[in-house]
This record gives sequence, C-alpha cells and structure tokens, in this order.
Amino acid sequence: MFLVYYSFLILNYIRQVLYYIITYMFSNKTFLISGGTGSFGSRMLKNLIKTKVKEIRIFSRDEKKQEDLRRSINDKRVNYIIGDIRDYHSTLSCTKNVDYVFQAAALKQVPTCEFFPLEAYKTNVIGTSNIIDASIYNKVKKIIILSTDKAVYPINAMGISKAMMEKVAISKAREINLKKINCAICITRYGNVMSSRGSLIPFLIKKIFKNEDLTLTDPSMTRFLMSLEESVELVKEALKNGKNGDTFIQKSPAATIDNIAKALLKIFKKKNKIRIIGPRHGEKLHESLCTSEEMSKSISSKKFFRIPADLRNINYDLHNKKNSILKKKEAYSSDNTRILKLNELIVLLKKQDYIIKKLNQI
Repeated sequence: MFLVYYSFLILNYIRQVLYYIITYMFSNKTFLISGGTGSFGSRMLKNLIKTKVKEIRIFSRDEKKQEDLRRSINDKRVNYIIGDIRDYHSTLSCTKNVDYVFQAAALKQVPTCEFFPLEAYKTNVIGTSNIIDASIYNKVKKIIILSTDKAVYPINAMGISKAMMEKVAISKAREINLKKINCAICITRYGNVMSSRGSLIPFLIKKIFKNEDLTLTDPSMTRFLMSLEESVELVKEALKNGKNGDTFIQKSPAATIDNIAKALLKIFKKKNKIRIIGPRHGEKLHESLCTSEEMSKSISSKKFFRIPADLRNINYDLHNKKNSILKKKEAYSSDNTRILKLNELIVLLKKQDYIIKKLNQI
C-alpha cells in the first residue's frame, strides 16, 4: 500500500517538474505552425494557448480552415497568416522573429500523391526546404519536422517524398553543425494518428453513421496507433530534448485494420457489413517506423526511440572508423510491435476525443 502511494507521489512530482520545464521553455516565445489548421496543428495550438507563449502563428493556404479555427479559438496571441510553403518569400516573412517552428504542412494522402507525385515533391520536399532555409536565415532556435512511417522503406510517392524531406532536413542539420549556426533541426515520425483528418478511423465512422459497408483493402494489414495528444507529446519531446539532426519515434502499439473496423462496430453497436476491396495504389501490408540500420544506433527510453544523425562531413577517411560497424537489429514495424487484441483496441478507441464526441451524437 505504501509502495503504491509513494509511487503515485513520485509520478505526480515528475509530472509537475515536466509541466514547469515546458511552461518555462514556452514562456514569452513565438511559435510558428506551418500547416497549422490540420489535425496536429489545431491540437498543438490548443496546447500552446494554455502556456505563457508570446505569439502563435498559424501559417497555411486555406482561408476557410483558418476562419473556422479563428472562430473556435478566441486568443489575441494567435495570428493567422495565409501563404504557401512552396513560396520561399512566404516562409521568409512568416518566420521572422520566431523562436520555434513546427513544420506540419504536407500532402499526406497516399493515393493522391500516387496520382500527383510532382505535387507531393513540391510541397513535402521543396516546401520543407523553404521553411528550413527561411528559419535558419531568421535565426529560429529549433525546427521540428513532422514525418511519417511511410518514409521508412518507402514504396509510394508520399513516402518517397517524405523520405527525401528527411534527407534534406538531415543535410541541412549537417550544414548547421559544420558552420556552428545557433539552430537545430529535429524530425518526428508518426504512425497512424487516430482520428486525424482523412485517416482510416474517421473514414470508417462516417460509413457506420451512413449504414454503408465498411470497405477494407486487406484485413491483415497492420497499422501503428497513436492519439493526437501523443503526437503533440512527441513533438514536445523533440523540442525539449532533441539535439541537432535527431529523429524521434514514439513506441506505439498496432492493430489490424480488420480489428479496427470490428472494434468500431462494437463501440457504436452497429452491424454494417465489412467488404474487402483490395489494396489501393501504394499501400503496404505493414508499416515501419525505424529501419534496421537506424535501430542499430537508436537510443531507447521508456516511450521513445531517439536516432542521432551522422553529422560527419563527406571526407570519411578523416573520421574514426571504430564505430562504423552496424549491429544487426530488426526494423521497428507494425507487425513486430505489440499488436492489440480486439478488447484492448476497444478500450483504447473509447478514450479518443473524436470517438467520445461521435458517441455523444447518438
């Protein structure tokens, strides 16, 4: 009994310390969220306005989404900027006098990017490069780049563009390191963020409410699962503890898409039929968050993997070769992480704000 009580006190103390660290770190600072009207941006904004930040800039190209967000959040510290990360002059203007940048703007729908790969390249690669260059020019302290599991062993245009985006970010981190610029670039990789716009769970729930068949591409497909709040915590971890060039990955459970559909039907007490339609363009059976090569050098904590970047220059002969041997490790994938059983999945999904809101509408 005493052990449980003291464990609770210690855990509560750690939470308070972390809260004060974050509060101090954010105090009187200016943040820019590119793609700030998206699922992540909206949730991060709601987190930031609870702190003593000086200003939060929402940078995106959709005026309707900006207007909707402006009406839902009434805070004078939030400024909305219309612009496009593809335009360097837009990024140069919006990053002026900014302390921290969260680069969340992206084209992220797999089939869309398959049909329009050049558009994915322009936004995800060139756009991110613009944000980084403008941030370095304007002396931003840290840039957090949001990536995806699809960048690991990529087979589709979206994943390839995100993989190239990561390579560009690391190359610029290497340049920062060599030139001793007072800035840092970190990458965060996500799996499937539950209830994010355009993802599987909202898609299935919409069909459930319309009494339509639930269309699945392959029931044995597995996907990592994380909440929107966890996506924010991952970025905060990178912001607080990330060194230049680091990539952060959250340790996440996974589930088959068949069980996701069955769990949602049980939660909403519906009996829609499940219909298999076959894989879409560019879909994988399983996703990976970390390659075997990255796992060999990753630093593991309770909740995260941190992958330090190789920031050496191209003159390899000048570097110490002792650490060049990679230890063989298995890639971190959605089929070798903890796979949630149906009852575990139901418990997890019932905690998600989006699903709670939908249940209240019944």
